[in-house]
Amino acid sequence: MAQKYENIFTLLERTTNLNQKKVALGMKTLWGWNELTYKGLSLLATRFAAYLINDLKIPKGEKLAILSESLPEYGVCMFGSVLAGLTVVPLDNKLTIYELTSILSNCEPTVMMCSSKNFEKAKELQSKIPSIKHIILMEPSEHESEETPSLYSIPANYSAKWRRRPLHDTALIIYTSGTTGAPKGVQTTYKNMLAQMYGMRKILKSMMPRKDMSLLSILPMNHLFELTVGFFTMLTHGYSVYYTSSLKPKDCLDIMQEKKIRFMVTVPAFLKLLKAHFESEISKKSAMYQFMYNLKYHLAKFMPFTIRRLMFRTIHRMYGRHFYGYISGGAPLDPIVGAWFKRIGVRIFQGYGLSETSPVVSMCYTPNHDNTRSVGPILDSYDAKIDPDTGELLVKGPSVMKGYYGRQDLTDEVLESDGWFHTGDIAEIRKGLLYITGRIKNMIVLSGGKKVFPEEVETVMQQSDNFAEVCVVGMPKSGGEKDGCEEIVAVIVPTEEYAASFENEEKLESAVKAEVKQLSHQLAPYKRPINIVVRTQTLPRTATSKIKRKEVKALLTECVK
Repeated sequence: MAQKYENIFTLLERTTNLNQKKVALGMKTLWGWNELTYKGLSLLATRFAAYLINDLKIPKGEKLAILSESLPEYGVCMFGSVLAGLTVVPLDNKLTIYELTSILSNCEPTVMMCSSKNFEKAKELQSKIPSIKHIILMEPSEHESEETPSLYSIPANYSAKWRRRPLHDTALIIYTSGTTGAPKGVQTTYKNMLAQMYGMRKILKSMMPRKDMSLLSILPMNHLFELTVGFFTMLTHGYSVYYTSSLKPKDCLDIMQEKKIRFMVTVPAFLKLLKAHFESEISKKSAMYQFMYNLKYHLAKFMPFTIRRLMFRTIHRMYGRHFYGYISGGAPLDPIVGAWFKRIGVRIFQGYGLSETSPVVSMCYTPNHDNTRSVGPILDSYDAKIDPDTGELLVKGPSVMKGYYGRQDLTDEVLESDGWFHTGDIAEIRKGLLYITGRIKNMIVLSGGKKVFPEEVETVMQQSDNFAEVCVVGMPKSGGEKDGCEEIVAVIVPTEEYAASFENEEKLESAVKAEVKQLSHQLAPYKRPINIVVRTQTLPRTATSKIKRKEVKALLTECVK
């Protein structure tokens, strides 16, 4: 029997009524805490929606883009857009004008919300994108004017005819690439979002049995894992969600202490950084302290979880004593890091998903799933199967996307007519647990969970007339805090004419690297190649002239040896 989903208006209204005076969203600023209660969030959202409908007269179904870092006001934009019947396009504010122009030209939003920090970028984008008629600031700012008001200076009108939209309508468009001529916008429907929230109820009941729960999230709001899990799902359960502008372990730990944080939504790279922070603090202690720590660490594996928390109470004091565990996603968790936190009495609930699946497909949500190499059981709302020929994981369920915006050709490549979605990941299912063993896709996953498509970077590099061939791959890094994580490597083969214009290979290599770095300014910093390899021999290709990425990676591995 098909699941019946509650109307999203009713869901939001009930949640607000039950938690009116409780903090919904908060963030520490230079001037203290910026916090919105559930009632305050609701009032600002209805005021904003009324402004969109009554004053700006934005038609139902239009697009509203958000260009901002994480702020409590982000929630106002999200809920106000739902009431006004608009489709939200959350943007990565770290992308360049070049990348954002490509995305915005594809979705053509009418309204752009922006933080004060991103105002100048928003104005430049408006000059390039004719569809953007209105810019609205998310917080009080020196940039405010009659033409560009903020959420706090728009008319105090809270009445309008709210626009209900069917479950199959697109609620969000999440872009997974931006620099190619055809960016991929994942269309997430209201049904996708509600199915994800319902699917997470069982998980949250096991993970977070308490009703009074505070969470800290460090993921950007344009990340679908943050939007559906860290934002919508948590708020519909009446939890308090806090953000931080700093990713320094000490700053995060200070917030955990002050706000009695019990859970954190994060990525594996931060967990690795935090582990290094704790170990650095321990190394500063006396020889006796370090001896006792090592002894307890050895003995802890034989102890129940509650005893481990007592054994390492010094570390738990740094958390504020209330902290219980992490929800980790976006990239694979290093088993060594996972095992360390487990040993000191901190849970890590690792999940797996994709933007196209809204995003969570599976999650380790009970101690029975406590296997750092597994990503847990698949959510009840999904059917899953492994392709016997390729080993690829295919999933089917109400959280699978509607398709890529304006790109039926790309949609048809991954989504079958009967609803089965090709994840592009090689996987195994053993004893009810999902294991991701590899990727069919070329996608590079960086340590912080950021995903980079080689084709995006190659498109920018191929602008040079001096480069005959370009191939971008992800190579595992050896040593240091990012050991085993992928980093971006660009392999460049210059044209014969360009190569011949230099006295020696050293000068050629220097010139090529300089040009790659110059071109890279069109890309967000995390997409820029870390290593640049210059070759004078042609790259291996297939019969249809496609570069063989696997062979290129093999060549790079051989060079390292």
